[in-house]
Amino acid sequence: MTLVGQVTARALMRRLAVEQSGSRVPSIVAAIVRDGRIVWQAGRGRTTGPAGPDASRVAEGGEPTPATQYRLGSITKSMVAVVVMRLRDEGLLDLADPVGRHVPEARAGEATIAQLLSHTGGLTAEPPTDWWERTPGVPAGELLGRLGPGEVKHRPGRRYHYSNAGYALLGEVVARVRKAPWLEAVRAEVLEPLGMRDTTARPRPPHATGYAVHPYADVLLTEPEHDHGAMAPAGQLWSTAGDLARWASFVAGDTGGVLEAGTLAEMREPATVDDGDAWTGGYGLGLQLARHQGRRLAGHTGSMPGFLATVWADPAEATGALFLANTTSGVGRTLLFDLLAILDEHEPRLPREWAPQAADPGLLALTGLWHWGPAPFTLRLLPDRGLSLAPVSGGGRASRFVPREDGTWLGLDGYYAGETLRVAADHLDLNSFVFTREPYDPRAPIPGGAGEWHTPNA
Repeated sequence: MTLVGQVTARALMRRLAVEQSGSRVPSIVAAIVRDGRIVWQAGRGRTTGPAGPDASRVAEGGEPTPATQYRLGSITKSMVAVVVMRLRDEGLLDLADPVGRHVPEARAGEATIAQLLSHTGGLTAEPPTDWWERTPGVPAGELLGRLGPGEVKHRPGRRYHYSNAGYALLGEVVARVRKAPWLEAVRAEVLEPLGMRDTTARPRPPHATGYAVHPYADVLLTEPEHDHGAMAPAGQLWSTAGDLARWASFVAGDTGGVLEAGTLAEMREPATVDDGDAWTGGYGLGLQLARHQGRRLAGHTGSMPGFLATVWADPAEATGALFLANTTSGVGRTLLFDLLAILDEHEPRLPREWAPQAADPGLLALTGLWHWGPAPFTLRLLPDRGLSLAPVSGGGRASRFVPREDGTWLGLDGYYAGETLRVAADHLDLNSFVFTREPYDPRAPIPGGAGEWHTPNA
């Protein structure tokens, strides 16, 4: 399926082919979504190889299609996180709750729900078991018994430390609060409403076989696949390019009623960064974040033995990109960034057509210049009776506001997010700061008073 032009499709296909060939990936499938629709998708390579232990033979299976399943790995975490946020929105838990409030036998239970979601809970990266990705999982009771205080590696909240074990705890939180297995909750509350019917806990035909590619020869090793028990919320699910495209649209903002738009936006807000001052990568609440050449992306990477996957969404452009591959390592980090850049280069999005909007005369009278002390600000009307207040010089303490039923205005973002704006006849009161039409207008009730402007020694 393709809704882009032939030149664009060729450029995208070449980039995918270069990745599959240069990185020696047995098979890879990729797609781009825009405005909730798949506009391009393609596959390359072979999904399965010969049966038996002979690793000297090359893969012989069919080409990947949008219906071919691959392992999602840690993209599973984001879907578990959505259920956690639904529980929060229903008032069944608070993000500030320590996990021990919902799982009392969690001996490392001081980390909060929010900290586990953002990998700042300080828990060990991997569970105290055998290599969990390559062995059958243990039951929740056994895992909880092993996650003692010694598995807390950092003070909760101190730093970003990716923790697969933390998401095992979140899966158990979902199970306790919902009184149903985590997978049942994810299926009923996320997958089915979004139409992701090809996303399952174990593979179903057609699916790709997971391989490791020898580093010094063009031969394959079949990787194991198991039910990971209590660790399953960290990376169990399998999915297809078609289903993952729907997920990309969800992360970009097409929530399908699964989450409120504001809750999804909260998940996409940076809770921590993982590369210090560079801030090219970070984590929100269940979603990885990336900044690349002006884009702010949300999504997640995924890896399990034999599989790699990544999905990124650009909410500002309602665009997303994804890939699924059956290799333990090798796909370059820039593949999806490059695919999005190719789409922009060949078929850039046109700006939305401007059209006049109806305006309340009372609000129209508020527009124009206001002053915070001597600093000039501009107040503009936004659609749906919203307001924007921003410094004339640009940047600084700019915020948008939406009306409340009591006649006040609520800050949406920027410095005044969550704060209250009150409008009076001769001034604006923004969380005690007084804005006036003239700098320090003496006719307005300015705390501390306002004298006359003068020249020193004149």
